[in-house]
Amino acid sequence: MSFHLTPALVEAVGDRTPAWRRGCVPPLAELMVLAELAQAAAAGTTDVALDEIGIALVTRFVGVVSGKTRSSSSPRARDHGRAVEAACWLDEHAAEPVDLAGAARAVGLSPCHFLRVFASVLGVTPHQYLVRARLRRASSLLADDSRSITDVAFDVGFGDLSNFVRTFHRAAGVSPGAFRRAARGDRKILQERLAARV
Repeated sequence: MSFHLTPALVEAVGDRTPAWRRGCVPPLAELMVLAELAQAAAAGTTDVALDEIGIALVTRFVGVVSGKTRSSSSPRARDHGRAVEAACWLDEHAAEPVDLAGAARAVGLSPCHFLRVFASVLGVTPHQYLVRARLRRASSLLADDSRSITDVAFDVGFGDLSNFVRTFHRAAGVSPGAFRRAARGDRKILQERLAARV
């Protein structure tokens, strides 16, 4: 797996750092874990976006190789406002294709700073928030609508049905079809789920 870094990202992370001059680094645990997470994102088995992992990996790489890590500071009031504004924007645009750069641009921040501020204030990455917004809308449509599950998946912003089904099942503990049946009064499905956990 490789990442193409934009000049803006390199500058935001620290373009003057000697870390960029390293020809290679040994397999460091600090980087290998993030690389595995990137593989999971590429395979669609996590709700963290690949661009978010890329920024985290680059930031961590620079910190590990240069020996300088950023101090974690509390978000400022202005950052809180921007994170809430971004969350509202993500809710509004959840059915559309949204990437980290576009969401950051909507609130006037660089992607790197936006990712850090959003996660610090809301406790999840922008992509995780976006997926949850899509799942909330899907739950509502599945409960009150007669559209097919495929139509619901595409209407809320998922790019393919299998990703929607896998993500919904991971979040709800039941498939979209089972959720729909439960929402229409089939309590047996939920009782079986509860009994299985005991």
